[in-house]
Amino acid sequence: MAAQTIVIFVFLGLCTGFAAGLLGIGGGMIMVPLLTFIFSLRGFPVGTVVHMAIATSLAVIFFTSISSVIAHCKRDAILWRVAFLLVPGVVVGSAVGPTIAAALDTRYLAALFGIFVFLSAWRMLGRKQVATARQRLPGAGGMSLAGLVIGTLSGLVGAGGGFITVPFLGWRGVPIHNAVATSAVLGFPIALIGTLSYIYQGWSLRDLPEGSVGYIYVPALLCIALASVLSAPLGARTAHGMNVKQLRTTFACILMLLSMYMFWKALVGS
Repeated sequence: MAAQTIVIFVFLGLCTGFAAGLLGIGGGMIMVPLLTFIFSLRGFPVGTVVHMAIATSLAVIFFTSISSVIAHCKRDAILWRVAFLLVPGVVVGSAVGPTIAAALDTRYLAALFGIFVFLSAWRMLGRKQVATARQRLPGAGGMSLAGLVIGTLSGLVGAGGGFITVPFLGWRGVPIHNAVATSAVLGFPIALIGTLSYIYQGWSLRDLPEGSVGYIYVPALLCIALASVLSAPLGARTAHGMNVKQLRTTFACILMLLSMYMFWKALVGS
């Protein structure tokens, strides 16, 4: 792998790690479009380039989530009871999502990713920043169902779950900083189960580039994971120094830009 490519992957890792700590999103919403772009430039098979970007993103999130959780835990911002109620559904969904993704054409997968990112950004830009104390989190059954949806969509698009978890918890009256911190906890099971599933789904494919394990491109994983683990704590510290409006606006603007690229990728298909 060329030195220039290593530098690009390291820089991407620094950015996504910072985003993971800042926004509790695991960095996947940033990584997938950028990895799709990089893998396309390197001539990876057109039919698997988005699948590889998603799988590699989830593998990186496995490492960034640990670093992000440690940073948020030091500030006592994680709502552990809420996280544990979501985990059972998240685990099941994280295995289902990659199975669905493996059966989709890369254009449809890119379009689906773009839609989820765009809707997440639109909702955050348009929503009034007022928590409603009357709204409460659902019971154990409802939380498990919510976790199933979070895990399935996260495994499908290669994200850590923050793009759904943060708005969901905020809608139910959880303060944004606690929602971000709790979302970071879910990134670990989502990434672990999703990574294993993508390895299994791509294991028998023979046209993947050298350095791949299933759909995961290991050289990118190593470079990005190392850099992201270093920058995630900085993002977490920054998050606790920003107000709610700044957090939501930052999140939304990044997602809007990246969704446009994925829509373009779905249209051109190469």
